[in-house]
Formats: sequence, structure tokens, C-alpha cells
Amino acid sequence: QVQLAESGGGLVQAGGSLSLSCAASGSVFSISDMGWYRQVPAKRRELVASISSDGNTNYADSVRGRFTISRDNAKHTVYLQMNSLKPGDTAVYYCNAQIVSEEDIRYQNDYWGQGTQVTVSS
Repeated sequence: QVQLAESGGGLVQAGGSLSLSCAASGSVFSISDMGWYRQVPAKRRELVASISSDGNTNYADSVRGRFTISRDNAKHTVYLQMNSLKPGDTAVYYCNAQIVSEEDIRYQNDYWGQGTQVTVSS
């Protein structure tokens, strides 16, 4: 069984920095894209940043230049460094990964972390 475990997040003042990490564990055979999404109440979950297995990145316009996504393939871990945080970045942040499990390597499935709260005070 595959699981994603997030860490990081918390409360920070505007202009500050936070970092998130998310590690896949269990019967991981391979991971393609990994990413971070965020969601606020009554709104749809939105993509923050994503990274392919060979390191190509994609960012939402609202975070480009302030956030950096990276990954460590050997550790099955994706990171999100968030700088110059704004109150508008306040949300629950979710890790996402496209994973092929050793239990059935025919299929790639979509996995989500449990979410971690990021709160930016003004």
C-alpha cells in the first residue's frame, strides 16, 4: 500500500517563509509527476506547483517567483519552499503524486496527502 505523508506548514507572518515536504512510502515502484495543491473553504482545489520525474516544473501565476518546488527521487519526496508569503496564500496544502505501486505495475494511480494548514497573518 502506498501513502503520502506531509510535513511542514504552520503559522507565519506576511513576508515570511515556510517549507513543506511530502514523502511517499510503502510499495512504490515508480513516481512520475508530483505536485502541491491548495484549497480554501468553498473553493476548488487549485494547482500550486508540479514537477515531473526529470525535473520540469510548472507554477501557478500567483506563486511564480516566490515558491520553489523540488524533489528527491531517491527518497520519493517532493518539497515546496514558500517565500514572501502573503495572506492570500493561506490554505490547506495537499501533496499529490502519480505512482505505480509494486502491487500492480500495470497501472499508475493518483495519490493525495492528508493536507497541511498554512496560515499567513497580515
